[in-house]
Order: sequence, then C-alpha cells, then structure tokens
Amino acid sequence: MTADRVVITGIGLVSAIGSNLSENLANLRQGKSGVSEMEFLGSEHKGLPVGEVKLSNRQMCEMLGIVDGELVSRTFLLGALAVKEALGFLPPVVRGGLALVSGTTVAGMDVTEKLYPEPLPADSDPVHDCGSNTNSIAKYFGCFDYATTISTACSSALNSLIFGKRLIEGGVRDIVVAGGTEALSKFHLNGFKSLMILDERRCRPFDKTRAGLNLGEGAAFMVLERESSAIARNASILAVLSGAGNACDAYHQTASSPGGEGAFLAMERALASARLAPADIDYISAHGTGTPDNDASESAAIKRLFGQNHPPVSSTKALTGHTTSASGSIEAAFCILAMNNRFLPKNAGFSTPDESCITPLTSDVAPDCRIDNVMCNSFGFGGNDSSIILSRYE
Repeated sequence: MTADRVVITGIGLVSAIGSNLSENLANLRQGKSGVSEMEFLGSEHKGLPVGEVKLSNRQMCEMLGIVDGELVSRTFLLGALAVKEALGFLPPVVRGGLALVSGTTVAGMDVTEKLYPEPLPADSDPVHDCGSNTNSIAKYFGCFDYATTISTACSSALNSLIFGKRLIEGGVRDIVVAGGTEALSKFHLNGFKSLMILDERRCRPFDKTRAGLNLGEGAAFMVLERESSAIARNASILAVLSGAGNACDAYHQTASSPGGEGAFLAMERALASARLAPADIDYISAHGTGTPDNDASESAAIKRLFGQNHPPVSSTKALTGHTTSASGSIEAAFCILAMNNRFLPKNAGFSTPDESCITPLTSDVAPDCRIDNVMCNSFGFGGNDSSIILSRYE
C-alpha cells in the first residue's frame, strides 16, 4: 500500500461543446450549449433535442487514421479520441504497461442496429458488448496490458475513476487511464423515451418547469498517477483526486429515492475519504439531469449534508445533454478546467426556483475566484450513486 496521493496529470475530452480540451473550456466558460436537433443519429424522433458530438463517424475515423470504419462503433471512436488526447500528456517513454479502466453501457449498440436483423459477419471482431469496446480501445493504442470495464449506468465513468484510484493506492499500477465513453443509439433514445423522462425542449436542471433530460454523448479519460511518479518525471499536475464515495440505496430500478439516501451516503463517504468537512467544498457539480425526481432527490441530499448554506451548485447537462455512462468523467474534467481557470460553470436554462430544489448557480460568483475543493456527483439507475472530490494541487 502507498501513502502517495493520486493526482491527475492528463485529460482527454470530447463532448457536444467541443472535440478537445481547449474547445470544451471555451464553450464551458461561455455557457454555450451543444444541445440541438439530431444530425447523426438515425432516429425518427427528430423532435427530441440531443447533445451530439459535432463530428461524423467518418471524420473521427480520419482523425484516428482508421481506413475501414464500417463496423467501428461510435462509442469506440469517441473513447479513442479522448484517450488519444489524454495520452498526449505522457511522454513515449512511460507509455507502456498502462492500465485502462473504461465505463460504458451502450458500447457497440449502434453497430448492432445498423446490421439488425442480420447477424454480425463471422470474421468481424465483437463490437456489441461493453467489454469488447474497452478492449478495442486498448488494442488500438497498444500500450495497455490491463483493461477492464465498469458498467453501472450513469455512474460508470465516475466509478472508473474511483477504481483507477484504488489500483494506484493498492500498488497495482503507478499510472492508470480511466474514464468513460458513450454514444447515442436508437435503442438508447427509445429506452429513455419509454420512461417518459425526455424533454422536448432544452433541459432545465433544478428549474420549476423542468420536464426531463436531453440525452447526449461524449467521452473523457484522465491520466491518474501516483504523486511520487508524477514528481519523478516532472509532470504538470492538474488536480488531486482526493476523495471518493459510492453507495447503492436500491430504492427503485430507475427512480431516485425521495430523500436521496444513496446520494447522501456517497457524498458523505467522499468527504470522509478526503478528510474534509462540508465547509471545505467550494463548488458542487451536480448530477442534475433535469428530471423532476432526480433534481428533488439530489437537492434533498445536498441540504441534508451541507445545510441551507450549501456551496454553489450547478449542472452542466443543459450544455452537453446527459451523456449517461460518460457523464461522470466529462463533468469531472469540467471541474478541473474550472478549478484551474478560476471560474464556476453556470446552470444554463434555469429561470424559475422550485421549493423542492436547491437554487443553482446562474451568474458569476466573483471574477477570478479561487477554488480549492470541488465535489462531482454521478448517480446511476438502481441507486448506484458516486461522488468524488477533486482538489487543487499544492
């Protein structure tokens, strides 16, 4: 076991508001939404806005040097772009024997939909299941000798970061690339539509008029590293993954518990893990999906743990859509961008307070604000709820 802290030394990020870190930073700071009419998803439900990455599969194949992309899943392409950017923070000399931890649920569903009802060609690599998606990313880069997949619905990517942290703390690896990737699919969209939780307008987390979520897609991966390893190679340290908590309230297959029991326990455990008090948190990146149940449940948990004078809270899902299994790592990346560039992401779309919810951040708190500790929440179906704390590196 090691007493070293787990630090973040690289990030790769693809979302509806940018195909790389710099684009995401610019649009996050401006509060520019990427939620719009669908362009690439071949669904007949054209009236449902989505947070699509503004790149076609062909464009992504060209960016990755893939010649024949006919049976390549969009989930793989998004993940590979994010991993490629994250690996760019590592010199070639340390790009060997790395561990890859990836969260996804949709995986290669989009390829299956294209071929259905015909079976996949016998000579093709498996692309449908979650594990094969992770293995395809590892195979493409050739620098990973350990690859594993986390699939816990919307908490998948955050749980991947937590598992990566444990691999380092347990002495299994010095460097782990962890995160999540998710693409839109018709099965994906129709499944959420059947739950009647999709909004036909841009989503409005915590707003009294909220009517559901917008689905999105994207990927984010982080280079997690033992602090002593990062110092030894003189790496630039972006943040500390100082705390993590997970809980499962098992209240319902899809609905959040009214009191937010799982969310409360996850946040409480993350604080204990980081050895911080609620007053130490400067900002909370909420799961904030825009559904009536989730926002009220998360608000109840935040009020229970932090009291009425809670830190600024916002959800960025009105900008990206709900990227489901990738949401935790995408929003954790947003937290690090905000921390290092001294601003707080605002809750786009909010206008009318709801007595059952917290009132989110809608304007600048202060110019050039210092942020030392942020909490990032990601809550999945079945009540699998996770929370991490990211801290400024001193």
